[in-house]
Amino acid sequence: MAGLARSVAAAILLLSMTTFGFAANKVIIILDASGSMWAQIDGKPKLEIARESLRTVLQSVPADDEIGFMAYGHRQKGSCQDIELIVPPQAGSASAISAAADSMKFLGKTPLTAAVKQAAEALKYTEDKATVVLITDGLETCGGDPCALGKELKQTGVDFRADVVGFGLTADEGRQIACLAENTGGKYIQASDEKALQQALVETVAAPAPAPEPAPAPAPAPAPEPAKSEFNFMPDVVLAEGGSPITDGNAWEIYKAAADGTRGDQVATEYGELKTNLEPGDYVVVAREDEAKSEQKIKVEAGQVYKPLFTLNAGTLVVHPHASQGSEISSEARVDFAYPGGSTTHYGDAKATVPAGEQKVTVQIGAGTATETVQLAAGQTVEKDVVVGVGHAVLNAYYTAGGDKADNSGIGFEIVKAKKKIDGSRESLEHSYGPDSKFWLPPDDYVAITTLDLAVSEQPFSIKAGDNQDIKVALDAGVLAMSAPGAYSIEVLSSKKDIEGKRKSLGLNYGDSWQQTIPAGDYVVVRHMSAEGQEKEVPVTIKAGGRTEITLQ
Repeated sequence: MAGLARSVAAAILLLSMTTFGFAANKVIIILDASGSMWAQIDGKPKLEIARESLRTVLQSVPADDEIGFMAYGHRQKGSCQDIELIVPPQAGSASAISAAADSMKFLGKTPLTAAVKQAAEALKYTEDKATVVLITDGLETCGGDPCALGKELKQTGVDFRADVVGFGLTADEGRQIACLAENTGGKYIQASDEKALQQALVETVAAPAPAPEPAPAPAPAPAPEPAKSEFNFMPDVVLAEGGSPITDGNAWEIYKAAADGTRGDQVATEYGELKTNLEPGDYVVVAREDEAKSEQKIKVEAGQVYKPLFTLNAGTLVVHPHASQGSEISSEARVDFAYPGGSTTHYGDAKATVPAGEQKVTVQIGAGTATETVQLAAGQTVEKDVVVGVGHAVLNAYYTAGGDKADNSGIGFEIVKAKKKIDGSRESLEHSYGPDSKFWLPPDDYVAITTLDLAVSEQPFSIKAGDNQDIKVALDAGVLAMSAPGAYSIEVLSSKKDIEGKRKSLGLNYGDSWQQTIPAGDYVVVRHMSAEGQEKEVPVTIKAGGRTEITLQ
């Protein structure tokens, strides 16, 4: 499974209930719930980004759309059969889908091909119009062939399409699953971060039907040759006029030409050097190399061979990101390319073929960013080192200074600037969860706010560019294990009463047992029973670094 730390890595041609402006009567959304969704983007787990983005989109779905929800990898770690239709397609299912996504675990593998097949069958795709929307942060890990499945579903379905959203996938990874969408007439969307995922999902739901693309500028008609070849269509593509043909990494999209000369039905998508046979007729052919493309209208006549040349008018930009001067190339860097007419995102040592012109490159490592502008000519390759200027900090929490490490995945770390704003608040920069949480930060003074259950600690620290710090946070807390057989709930209160005779509640849990990390001090534990008059309270003292167990009978 590819990481969301890569272009979230990670993980899906996707989410259009009213797919790209066209109403979808019956749709099943498939959510990747594999273990890689715990990876973080900008300090936030991909699974949380997916949940929030999904919730936002579902709020705008027409009430009469019949939406279903399927997931894979959410119940077992190593199973390729862990696929479940959690919410069957039905009108008004938005709240049920949001609730299911919010409570889901993320554990297992990526049987995306089998999941799409099961979703299509649940929609009775051989009898009715059916749409499947796949959100995935990784590639197939269970031996399925998504490209072959796409062709099968399109051939046997009445009106079937699959839209895929690749969450954090690289361009190369995206090509490996884009065929699933393309072979069914669907769309592949690449989303690399929270903003991109939300925009992709919201825009596909809310955007009006796209206007027809303007007819491509007529290219000089390729001179036909007498048919002497096994193939009648053998195009070449170059970055710039006079350049050598590209034979690796490029893609070809072939469409039937519509009556107005624009793209009609897609005929094929091919990669690399292209030699094929086209039936006589009018076509629109698009040549692509990464982010650059060139388009021509081609008229194919029987008995002729066509060898058109496509010129991309593009160059290659290679960016080597560094956290600090003299450091190694950072595999954690996010590299955004803004080129004439669009943008793309890569991760780590980044290479992109983009339209020639002014390029704006922004490199982000953790909370630090650096932006540079590069002029790129057609056919040119430019390599550039970009230094962000950040330091590295690894944070861990300890119950008490010099005591046991809090090795708990529920630990939360928030990094805020030490300097307060005029209203007394502090600017929040980064979040992370679990032990050994890593942060890349620009030079400044900070405060680490650490939370574990009911314990909260603040620790100031400073970072310089190139730093590599190991920061230990002392919680000054202990663990309290509470048992109250038959209780409706258990509550922890402060031992001291305020001026009105009330005690502050630190927390409450429904059930008859509860374990929490609590700041050292004196407290009162209250057992609540469902019947009135059966409450019981017990005083307790928590020592830093110690464990206390109590039972309320």
